[in-house]
Amino acid sequence: MPVHDWTKVEAGIFHHFHNAWITFLSDALNSGPLPDNYYALGEQRSGNYGPDVLTLEIESDNEFKHLPPADWSPADDVSGGTLTLAETIPQSRYQMECEQDDAYYTSKQRSIVVRHVSDDRVIAIIEIVSSGNKRQDLKLAALMEKIVTSFREGVHLLVIDLYPPGPFDPNGIHARIWKYLGGEEFTPPADEPLTLASYISPLPIHAFIEPVAVGRVLPEMPLFLTRERYINVPLEETYASAYRGVPRRFKQILETTQ
Repeated sequence: MPVHDWTKVEAGIFHHFHNAWITFLSDALNSGPLPDNYYALGEQRSGNYGPDVLTLEIESDNEFKHLPPADWSPADDVSGGTLTLAETIPQSRYQMECEQDDAYYTSKQRSIVVRHVSDDRVIAIIEIVSSGNKRQDLKLAALMEKIVTSFREGVHLLVIDLYPPGPFDPNGIHARIWKYLGGEEFTPPADEPLTLASYISPLPIHAFIEPVAVGRVLPEMPLFLTRERYINVPLEETYASAYRGVPRRFKQILETTQ
């Protein structure tokens, strides 16, 4: 199903769709590619952070559950269904790596709550950007801070932004994230202003970026469980499932070609 122009309808309509997409994404991950000792939860609050989909690992005996045990190996708890980066590189058109990170180290001076849910270790987050995140510079800066916090804790991230760039992210959400991290500039193709971006953390942060556009079908995107292993997230399939629940009145608006 082609991506729709969500700027045609009010934010509450996207919020309704957004909530449904979270559910279908969580269901798809739990019934499909996630290994048995991982699970996804939708809209769980972790400290002060309310991400869209959390991917967690079942509690270990480790006292510090947000960090791996000292003798933990990436291969210890990631099994079938995952892909290995060394053997299968995600097909995203752009890849970037950031080693210099002034904002990352500055943020360490602040009081940050350790992010964990139900005593199980948070592995990855899927964040679906809304228009409200981008409406004010202060709100976008707050989102950047939450993203940097997740990177600092070694949490991997998949960001989905189906809204075009605005005054506070003129080159899209990835460019704003990368600038916040102190990385090089990024300019997406003019005819593909929407953004899908997957990040491996912690430092050096590695990004896989796939620009998309209204009218295009969403590709699968990687969600990393370790620095070496990932699963592919079925974005198009779950987007289509969530869109079926949009009221007909608003589907008529979204599907009208201007």
